[in-house]
Amino acid sequence: MKKRETFAIENFMPGRDSTGLTVGVGMPVMITFDRDVTDRVSIERNLFVRTSRPVLGAWHWFDARNVHFRPKKFWPAGTRVRVEARLAGVRGGKGLYGAANRTVNFKIGRSQITRGSIQSHYLTVKRNGKVVREMPMSAGQGGELEVPHDQRRAPRHVTGGRHRHDLPGHRTRFPRLLPADRLRHRPHLQQRRVHPQRPVVGRLPGQLQRQPRLCQRQPSNAKWFLDNTLIGDPIIITGSPRVLEPMNGWGHWQESWRQWLEWSSLKHFNTEDV
Repeated sequence: MKKRETFAIENFMPGRDSTGLTVGVGMPVMITFDRDVTDRVSIERNLFVRTSRPVLGAWHWFDARNVHFRPKKFWPAGTRVRVEARLAGVRGGKGLYGAANRTVNFKIGRSQITRGSIQSHYLTVKRNGKVVREMPMSAGQGGELEVPHDQRRAPRHVTGGRHRHDLPGHRTRFPRLLPADRLRHRPHLQQRRVHPQRPVVGRLPGQLQRQPRLCQRQPSNAKWFLDNTLIGDPIIITGSPRVLEPMNGWGHWQESWRQWLEWSSLKHFNTEDV
């Protein structure tokens, strides 16, 4: 008999270490395999999504290693979710079979959706349908580091994690931010990302600050956003004809439901009871 090769799940999100176990209503389920798979139908048939209330959703293949799930609409607040990947012995391709089963459990938190406009330069944060914060934002200043105002993207973001980054201590990187001597005394920037490539809000303690993309102009607003945002909270920006590419970070909500289903082998289904 020919030797059988195996594939396994390399990354499974949400997760305790990567996102926490309570996430926002826009959070997708993301599975990454450790090698390319070709039998997508067989794999999808063995991926089960169970929820505490019915949700219409679908899996979507971004490439041969990444299959993600999202609902047709944002998750209902408070939904408990259990995702079972019963892949042990499941065919992933010619001579390729799943090595083990994996399961993740998480909860959808309160519904918090932030909307902003590149034209008005304001963000409005609604929690469970009620406005809880309004604050100014910047979409960048153009010039060397930015595209012109009418060419900036206006996407449907999903917030990512909290990160800490060093800022360079010279004038050329952020010419309109702070003088170089002040940057050297405040080398760290905390930011909440909308996805891996696009920082949204952050703060430079005690200083008015500018980031390459969308940001709050007052540190107090930025701190509030950092403290009150879950990974997976949607941020919807309007006012630009440009659209963010679905593969540019967590672009799961850039595509319409019809577009999302085009890359699903089994199409949509209603989740089962958890």
